[in-house]
Amino acid sequence: MTEPTPTGTAPGAEKAPIRVMVVDDHPMWRDAVARDLAEAGFDVVATAGDGDQAVRRARAAAPGVLVLDLNLPAKPGVQVCKELVGADPALRVLVLSASGEHADVLEAVKSGATGYLLKSASTRELVDAVHRTAVGDPVFTPGLAGLVLGEYRRLASEPAPAAAGPDEPKAPRLTDRETEVLRLVAKGLSYKQIAERLVISHRTVQNHVQNTLGKLQLHNRVELVRYAIERGLDDE
Repeated sequence: MTEPTPTGTAPGAEKAPIRVMVVDDHPMWRDAVARDLAEAGFDVVATAGDGDQAVRRARAAAPGVLVLDLNLPAKPGVQVCKELVGADPALRVLVLSASGEHADVLEAVKSGATGYLLKSASTRELVDAVHRTAVGDPVFTPGLAGLVLGEYRRLASEPAPAAAGPDEPKAPRLTDRETEVLRLVAKGLSYKQIAERLVISHRTVQNHVQNTLGKLQLHNRVELVRYAIERGLDDE
């Protein structure tokens, strides 16, 4: 991991570096990843070697992005992800794992991970993945994105929960633009691709997604995509 890498701040922007935490039970690997990210300009605020330690330190350090291995002692990575994202939906989790097993990928995404990268990735790929994860883009090792979108569709084909009763509030109304963004999210487009398609800024796309999550009382992109596919928005 010695090739040149982008910096840990957004291109052309003068702002605080992205706060990152690295969790892995192998000290040499953990230290190497933390060093590479620090050298690329990220603010590595903490590291951890097991699941319990990861949860405690993440709550104290408040990283923006958690780079997380799945195979951890004390508490598995998916449980760490579920607990931390459940407590702070704004936290972005990038799984960095040696396993490319489909079951592991899907379990990680269902637990709230934004992306999944194999440890065979280069430093440049890792740095780019952390940048994209920080702004909410789904990042997957090539070949895994289609798998995840297929799982979204499978989940959406399952029977929907019973309709709300007469005393329960109706689903909130989305603006035309929010619906348009939601439709493109359901098709598997990244935030960057949506911004280019609609000729709006990346930040505007993020704002629309966050507003939609709030209105629908959903917690992450996984739930958002399922909601959209259940309503057939991906077929429009």
